[in-house]
Amino acid sequence: MSTNIINKETLETFLTLTCGESHSQGNQRYQQIIRKIVSDLCQTIDQFDISDEEFWQAVNYINQLGERKETALLAAGIGLEHFLDLRADKKEQLAGETIGTPRTIEGPLYVANAPLSEGFARMDDGVDKGEVMWLSGVVADLDGNPIPGATVDVWHANTLGNYSFFDASQTEFNLRRRILTDSKGAYHARSIIPSGYGCPPDGPTQQLLDLLGRHGNRPAHIHFFISAPGYKHLTTQINLNGDKYLWDDFAFATRDGLIADPIKITDDAIIAQRQLPGEHTEVTFNFRLQKAHDHEEEAKIKRLRVGEM
Repeated sequence: MSTNIINKETLETFLTLTCGESHSQGNQRYQQIIRKIVSDLCQTIDQFDISDEEFWQAVNYINQLGERKETALLAAGIGLEHFLDLRADKKEQLAGETIGTPRTIEGPLYVANAPLSEGFARMDDGVDKGEVMWLSGVVADLDGNPIPGATVDVWHANTLGNYSFFDASQTEFNLRRRILTDSKGAYHARSIIPSGYGCPPDGPTQQLLDLLGRHGNRPAHIHFFISAPGYKHLTTQINLNGDKYLWDDFAFATRDGLIADPIKITDDAIIAQRQLPGEHTEVTFNFRLQKAHDHEEEAKIKRLRVGEM
């Protein structure tokens, strides 16, 4: 059913009052943004003849999102976080900039101040007996020149799809490390192959996805923040090829240029060189950073994160 009960003139008068535009105080930008949001909501209520009961169900749903700390998860699930990436890409293209490694969503599970090491780090604590992964690559500029001393801030899930700090069974900073690239711009890490995972099945995000006829699953992936003085901060993640949800990620994070091919290593010489217990999976991924226009572009965006609150 589609209807329009409130006429435009009445709505405009109402919005001027509710958004503070009839007063000289207040922030004009905030007034304009809130006016647009409230206007769109009011017109949606009117167009679809949303009942009072449906309205308060929506309010209760927002409360549930906050109580379950799933607001950021829903932002990814309905594509808003991905939209920000698409918009940032387009702005750079319109400015004539060459884009390096593609950006993609951060997600809600980053934890600041992971242990810092130079060149190499072991990420897992040895408790999870998952398949050993050797993760490595080079951080370079757009011309391929390596960037020594770049920070590779990396985190991923365990074999059950859970993250330390959000999973009480894991040790502190398990599968989370910061690695400074060596003189050749290289980073190396020993870890375990992560698993994909889904939204909490009893949570409000999955509740909405069910109403939309969508699943809430993610492919196996590894998150990265890559930063270096003089370069734009890069927020990205790589998805592991072969996962059934590789191109069906509920959070829309899979992008061309961010697919890594896991390779089985059986060569005894390589195994010995890496001081690993035996056969393992190698994941190699190189990053290309863009020059920053100012210091602000060198830092990650400001948002609430564990360890930064």
